[in-house]
Amino acid sequence: MEHAGSRRQGRSRATLVLEDGSVFEGWSFAGDGEVAGEVVFTTSMVGYQETITDPSYRGQIVLFTYPLIGNYGMIPGDEESRDVQAAAVLVREYTPYHSNWASEKSLAATLDEAGVLGIEGMDTRALTRRIRDRGAMRGFISTVERDPNVLQEKANAHPSMVGRDLASSGSDLAEPTLMPAFGEERCRIVALDYGVKGSIYKELRSRGATVLAMPGSAEPEAILDSNPDGLFLSNGPGDPAALDRAVNALRPALGEVPVFGICLGHQLLGLALGCQTYKMPFGHHGANHPVRNLENNRIEITSQNHGFAVLESSLPEGVELTHRNLYDGTVEGISAPGLRAWSVQYHPESSPGPRDSGYLFDGFIETVSPKAVVG
Repeated sequence: MEHAGSRRQGRSRATLVLEDGSVFEGWSFAGDGEVAGEVVFTTSMVGYQETITDPSYRGQIVLFTYPLIGNYGMIPGDEESRDVQAAAVLVREYTPYHSNWASEKSLAATLDEAGVLGIEGMDTRALTRRIRDRGAMRGFISTVERDPNVLQEKANAHPSMVGRDLASSGSDLAEPTLMPAFGEERCRIVALDYGVKGSIYKELRSRGATVLAMPGSAEPEAILDSNPDGLFLSNGPGDPAALDRAVNALRPALGEVPVFGICLGHQLLGLALGCQTYKMPFGHHGANHPVRNLENNRIEITSQNHGFAVLESSLPEGVELTHRNLYDGTVEGISAPGLRAWSVQYHPESSPGPRDSGYLFDGFIETVSPKAVVG
């Protein structure tokens, strides 16, 4: 039975309870029902379309710190995967009247079609501070149940991100898929897809790479038998330490072919090289994170989305630290020069921005193909 006052202008009242018992109230602007997930906040001011379709957010309830979301609608071609990946979306204020020449539908319509809850009206500042101070927590949202004790029990019953293999189901890829280079082919790359962002493939192909995308579960023999010029390791969701099979598949390729990894791919490369990973307190999510390139001492403003990191003290001999986060000093890049393998924790494709780190794609193409034309 619907509670009195539980609807406003046809929308349902929504309650979020974190695993520590914190309660936050709001109203649905898309969908109804219940959902659980790890609650994380992103500091990006734009790019909500790219964020909610990024497979790295699978299993997470995404909180936007920017107070006004939805004003430019949803633009065809800007999505990072075919589906909405976030478990739910939390905003301070949703804009139902979007305005953009390229927009074809609203954020609410997209979430409704995907069956994903969109909640507005919560005190997103207080919720962000709670997560920042206490760490990322599991949460449970309901437009049906209002008892906070019941919702807290459901939040605590939801699996932790630690130890969860979400990458095995994070990809849209069912079988190897060949994607030709844009223009003249300069090299051929195998890309292991653990939940890749579509804009990464665009960056590689625009530099003359023909990409053979393979599921992250590909066997090492299949990877090497394709005779690639280089191997790319994609981003993806979940705990890298739960992906023993993926790590073991990488080891035979090390030293045989140049390897470049991003985000989860960076963590998996680290594990394959003998490093350790750990769960961060609340992770890095947003498009304004400063990183120092230790090789040239330059600062890059980067796009990030990760809740795990490589432990710096575990870097073995032969593995170098190349990039460091200036917020908390965590590892943002590593290199094993003797094996022609390197990776970064952040997203150099930077969709929708900033664009400071495109040189990493240039360097990869230059390494795997001396004939490559960069630009």
